[in-house]
Formats: sequence, C-alpha cells, structure tokens
Amino acid sequence: MDKNLSEEKAKVVLADTKPGIPDAIRKVFEPFGGGEKFLRSSRDVYIKVNAVGLEPNVYTDPEVLRQTILYFKKCGARSIYVIENCTQANFTRLVFKAIGYLKICKETGAIPVYLDETPAIPVFLEGVEEFIDISRFVFERLIEQRAENFYLSLPKLKTHSMSQVTLSIKNQFGLVHQNSRIADHNYRLHQKFADIYRVLRPDFALIEGLIATTHGHYPTRYNADKCVVPMDLLIGGPDPLATDVVASALMGFGLEDVRHLKLSSDTGIGQGDIARIDIIHKDLFDSRKKNLTCELLDDYPPDIHFLRGKERCCKEGCRCNTETCVEMIYRDHGGRGGFTILMGKGIDKEDVDKITGRVHIAGSCAIQDYGVALQTRLGKKNVTMSPGCNNLAMTVYGLCKNMRVNQLSLSGVGPIRSAVPFIMAKLNGSQANIVPLI
Repeated sequence: MDKNLSEEKAKVVLADTKPGIPDAIRKVFEPFGGGEKFLRSSRDVYIKVNAVGLEPNVYTDPEVLRQTILYFKKCGARSIYVIENCTQANFTRLVFKAIGYLKICKETGAIPVYLDETPAIPVFLEGVEEFIDISRFVFERLIEQRAENFYLSLPKLKTHSMSQVTLSIKNQFGLVHQNSRIADHNYRLHQKFADIYRVLRPDFALIEGLIATTHGHYPTRYNADKCVVPMDLLIGGPDPLATDVVASALMGFGLEDVRHLKLSSDTGIGQGDIARIDIIHKDLFDSRKKNLTCELLDDYPPDIHFLRGKERCCKEGCRCNTETCVEMIYRDHGGRGGFTILMGKGIDKEDVDKITGRVHIAGSCAIQDYGVALQTRLGKKNVTMSPGCNNLAMTVYGLCKNMRVNQLSLSGVGPIRSAVPFIMAKLNGSQANIVPLI
C-alpha cells in the first residue's frame, strides 16, 4: 500500500493569504472536498502546531491557528485538540500562554494539550534501531485510535540549521518527550525523523507560510531583517511528504538537499518526486519562490574561541545547537564572550592545552576526550558541560553562565508571569527538560 503512494500523482495547494487567512484556509481544503471530508468517526481533530519556543517568528502564527480551529468547527468537528511539546529548556504550558495559544483555545473552545505533562510510552524506530519515548496521549489517540481521529500537522515555513528545513515531518519531533530527543540528535537525526514518519503519518499538512525564515529556525530579533522573509502563503495537502517537498522547493531546497525527506521518499510513504506533484496555483509558487539558506549568520562575540572537532562535529547536534544559542544570547540578551567552546571529536590537544579561563564543552564526544582534564587543570567552576548530542537545557545553562546572562531573562515574560505556569506544569507531571534554576 505504501509503495503505491509513491507512484500516485499527489496534489498540493498554495493559497494567497493577502485576501485573508480564512479564505486561504478554505481554498487549501476546497480541492479535496473541504475539511468535512477529512473528519472521521469521532469527529475529533488533533492539531499539531509548531510552538518550539517564545521568540518571535519561530512558532505557527496564532491567527492561522485560530482560523484553522474555526474552520473545522464550521465543518462539524466535535472536539479540537491543540497539541505540542515545545523545545527543551522550556515547558509547553508557558509557551502557550506567552504566545497567545492558550487565549485562542479559550476563545474558540479548543482544548490545549501540553504533551510534556503526559506520561511517556516507548516506541521502537526501525531505522535507528532504538526506542524513543512519545506521549501516551499521542500513542492512544493517534496510533491506537488512528482510524477514528483526524490528525492535522500545522507547522511553520522555516529553514533549520540542523535539519535544513522544519516542516510537517520534522514537526512530529514534538510528539517525542524532551529527554528522548537528546540521543541521536547528531548525524542520525534525519533517520529518526523518517522513522517517526513511518510510525505516524498526519492526515493533512497545512504549512503556515505568512513568513519564512532563512539562516535557521531561531532568527534573533536583532537580525530579523536578515532572517525573516515575507511569503503570504499557506501550503497544504493530504500527502505530508509531497507538501514538505513543495514547501522546501519554495525555499530553494530540492529533495536531495533535505535528507529526512529523501529517506521518507525512499520508503514510498508519499510522493517525493516534485515532477509527480500537481501544484495547484503554481503561479504563486513561481512568483514567490526563494533561494534561502539554512546556514547560520555566524554572528558571535568576537572573543569567543570555538574549537571544533575534525573527526566529528555534527551540525545536527552539538555544533549548530550551540552556535544558534550563542547567536541568540549574544544579540538578543547582551551576552558577552571571553571564553572557549569545545565541540565534537578530534579536537587538537595542543589547542586544548593552550586554553585558559572559562570553557563550555558541548556534547559527549568532547566531554569524553577533554572534560576531566580541563576540570582538573582549570577548576570545575570554570568548566560547564552539555552532555549528549543536544541537551539544550544544559547548553543554555552553560552558555548563560559563561556569557553573563541571567537564564530567567530568556523567557522575556519575567519570573512572576512564569511562576504560576511552572507550578501548574510541575503539579501536572511535566517531564520538560528545563534549564537548572540554580
């Protein structure tokens, strides 16, 4: 059955949002018979947004979420769930409150589901041959009860320094509990995305493209003029792979450029060949196509010294994870330099022996090679470490300490506004991997 999907000609719709978001949503679903055609026996809708964090231009536009909820209510949906598990170093309840999703849910009657507050259940991934912990809520509603419920992926149109793009297939990484994202957040990351897609495939992908981002998925406010690209589009279709392929092409990436899309295409679960995709309103595609980049701006304090491994320094993990955070803390929070960052395997020992002062060691490869020696020589108080391949909480903690920034200031909402959501999240069993407070 899956192989046949790759042989069919898929259909992906582009809709202009300039005349209005409600009209654009309707135009995306219209060629497929309207949203009511996708409702299943329960008439329940599960919307997986991209609410990665609090920073502007990184999450699915709130008004697109609002109008999508209202559209499906008009289509006869019974209950609409808005689900997400945000990035590490944060917790979803706070993100929903700060960016306006919680208010939208209250006003529309949708039900917010903070997946970090749900129990975990292990699921085996064939490609990486490992178990991951996903939300039990997701497992029960969207895997065990798959035939009964409609699952909509609602990501944002973005490039990504670690995965080239972050669209509907990458969006499903938010179904995974945060501590289960740390392992394999390296050269195996794309395989992990493709494996998750084999386990669970959205019924429809609706990509919010009011803007796109270039130079990665976390554009700083300081560099927004260089990183935020107006697009005024929605892109959608019932084949998530085909929809991601078209959205990637809109940003200038082919199938071979985005490894998790190529891996997914190779499984036959969806159409990966853009020549076999019928793009509805192709004039919008042709007129708004860009050539964006996923490469970071490399905008760092000039007195930070980076030592990158020659054998392995995975862009998908310790490298771009760390460099993205450095850009953000430096430009948006006044972070300072004056220290050294080690990342990867195969760092020259002579360079390490020259280090004086403070050090942050990113990733288990560099920690294994030099962690104990640097702590012994420089003192433990001068060495911070981020174990694993992408332990974002410890990365933020270590960088904030070295860059002389109060980690609580990163949320932008203040400790008082954060306190109540934090307490509620903990009372509800949040498993979020947050930044250590002390």
